[in-house]
Amino acid sequence: MATKSRAKHRAMPKSAKTHRTRAPKSTKAKLDRSKIQALARRIRDAYAKGPCPPVRTELTAGDIDAAYAIQQANTDYWLKQGRRLVGRKIGLTAKAVQRQLGVDQPDYGMLFADMLIGDGEDIPLERALQPRVEAEVALVLERDLTLEQPTVADVIMATAYAVPSIEVVGSRIANWDIKIQDTIADNASGALFVLGGPPRRLEGLDLRLCGMVMERRGEQISVGAGAACLGNPLNAAAWLARKMVEVGMPLKAGDVIMTGALGPMAGVAAGDVVEAKISGLGSVRAVFQAKA
Repeated sequence: MATKSRAKHRAMPKSAKTHRTRAPKSTKAKLDRSKIQALARRIRDAYAKGPCPPVRTELTAGDIDAAYAIQQANTDYWLKQGRRLVGRKIGLTAKAVQRQLGVDQPDYGMLFADMLIGDGEDIPLERALQPRVEAEVALVLERDLTLEQPTVADVIMATAYAVPSIEVVGSRIANWDIKIQDTIADNASGALFVLGGPPRRLEGLDLRLCGMVMERRGEQISVGAGAACLGNPLNAAAWLARKMVEVGMPLKAGDVIMTGALGPMAGVAAGDVVEAKISGLGSVRAVFQAKA
C-alpha cells in the first residue's frame, strides 16, 4: 500500500514531552502494590548488581497484568529520575517464540533516549546484561496514533520513515531463565537500540518481503525477512498502536517503534562488530567496545 506525499521527514525523533504514562487499566486495583514495587526494585537493582532470580515465582501463574504493572512501576521511576521516553519496542513477534512461552500475542517495552546508540558508535559491553542482538525494522512517527482501534492503514499514514535497526536485547534475569512474566516485567528484555539509514518513506517499500542478513565480522549469524514479524512489521506496529491506546499511553509524533525481530537473535562479545542489511532499507552496525 502506498502512502501519500507528506512533509519532509525529520532526521531524528523529536522530544516526547507530551507523553503521559499510567498503568494498564484492567486489574490495577487487584494487584498487591507492595509486591509490585519490591519486584520492580529487584529488576532495577540488577542493572547495577548483576542478574537477579526470575520474578515469575513471586506472581500468580499467567498473571500478565502484574508483570506489566512491574514494568510500569519502573517506567514511572525512571521518568521521575529524568529519563526521556522516545518510543516503544515490540517483542515476541515470532509465532514460534510465542508458542515456546505459552502466549498468543506479542509484548511491549519502553524506549528511552539514553538507550539509543548511533550507527557504528562504540558500545561498552556492560551497557547491557547478557547481551544479544537482533535485526529489526524501526518506524518513526510524524503523527499521533490516538484514535481507537488504529489499523495498519493508520500506521502507514502516521509514519514519517523507516530505517534498519539493531536491537541489543539484554536480560536482568539470571541466565536468561525467562518466561512471559519475566520478560514483560523486565521491560520486554530491552537494553539498547541502534538506528541505521538512510531514512526511507514507506511508499514503494514492501516490508513483508524485505530480506535481512546479519553478520558478525563477515560471518553470517542471522537470516530472516519481514514476514517473520507477525507476517509484516506493519502488523506488529498496528498491534502496538492498539495496545498503547488500550492502556492509556498512545503513540505520539516523534516516537520510534522497534517493530520486532526479522530473524533469530545472536550472542555478542566484546570487540564484535555486527552489521545488519535489510533489502530496500539499508544497513546498520552495532560495534561492541573491545576489552582494554
